[in-house]
Amino acid sequence: MSEFVRLAQYYFEERFYNCSEAIIRAANDYYDLKIADDDLLLFGGYGGGMFSGMTCGCLSAAAAIISKMNVKENARKEKETLRPLVQKMVRNYREHLGGTGCTELKPKYYSKEKACLKTVLLSAEIIEQTINEINKQD
Repeated sequence: MSEFVRLAQYYFEERFYNCSEAIIRAANDYYDLKIADDDLLLFGGYGGGMFSGMTCGCLSAAAAIISKMNVKENARKEKETLRPLVQKMVRNYREHLGGTGCTELKPKYYSKEKACLKTVLLSAEIIEQTINEINKQD
């Protein structure tokens, strides 16, 4: 288990953050994103697919991570750079997990005992792999 995946597990299991919070906090630590602790609270509402089963909170956090790492001024102005990176993340997520929404993922990966831990761990692996792929392109 990589350090990034371990951190995601720690934040999910030990600190009891939701999926999105666990991923963004792990990334903030591991990739030194320099997101203020107070600003990390912004990710609370993305858990459970925005509490509606929509886009998985882990994937929402992944898009934020890619944005934080690559947007210099304004995502709209930099969309030609950002778009393929986020699309790569979504594609990798879909290929590895078989979907992007909680309604698709929960039947496969959720358990009463561990909640969405398996999704968090697999998502962390996908995020790390995708970031490594992106960094190799540079």
